[in-house]
Amino acid sequence: MPVGTSSASGKPVKAYIWNEDKNQKVVECLFNPTEYSFTKSNTWQRNDIIGRDLPLVNFQGGGTMTLSVSLLFDTYSAPLRGGTPEDVRNYTEKVLNLMKIDPSLKDPHSQSGRPPRVSFRWGNSWSFKSVITEITQRFTLFLSDGTPVRATLDVTFQQVEQEGTYPPQNPTSVAHAQKIRVVGPGETVDTIAFQEYGDSRKWRVIADFNHLDNPLRLRPGQKLAIPPLS
Repeated sequence: MPVGTSSASGKPVKAYIWNEDKNQKVVECLFNPTEYSFTKSNTWQRNDIIGRDLPLVNFQGGGTMTLSVSLLFDTYSAPLRGGTPEDVRNYTEKVLNLMKIDPSLKDPHSQSGRPPRVSFRWGNSWSFKSVITEITQRFTLFLSDGTPVRATLDVTFQQVEQEGTYPPQNPTSVAHAQKIRVVGPGETVDTIAFQEYGDSRKWRVIADFNHLDNPLRLRPGQKLAIPPLS
């Protein structure tokens, strides 16, 4: 079963960030990531020996695994009922707050507060239990009054608990598609949704299923899977 797909329905599901200490969902990704990367390092001690071409090396220990992922938050394409797009910081601040000290959480050594432990989850197949060590936030679209409505968060998670399994498949893989469509010049995801479903508001179905990092910018010749409506 591909990453980000429900084992029950076979349909794409949202990735989200979970607060492990509070046992609650913090924020659901508006758009699933198109890729992520794992990094791990080991420490070896070098012992130079006179008369040898190569030194002896002794294993010292394994480093922690890190997960790096870029998350797109875009509220411009999904305005509120009043017609004004929501401030995207209503979503991004929830992630940034996970790096702040929570006084209710006590470090066992210092007895002072600490940021919460979290997990990055996608579907039912895996979760990465970790702490957030770094976030880079970029705002790329604004309303006329300066309100940001599109942002990208580059988040680094550092592992705190050994994982038994890793995602079995690249998240850009597409499964259970009924139709493949090639994007033509000037086409947008909402116009494609209108042509395929008769409703331009269904563009998010196509965007989510294809894990589009920026659904407003399609490339001519790009292939999109058109999933059936539930």
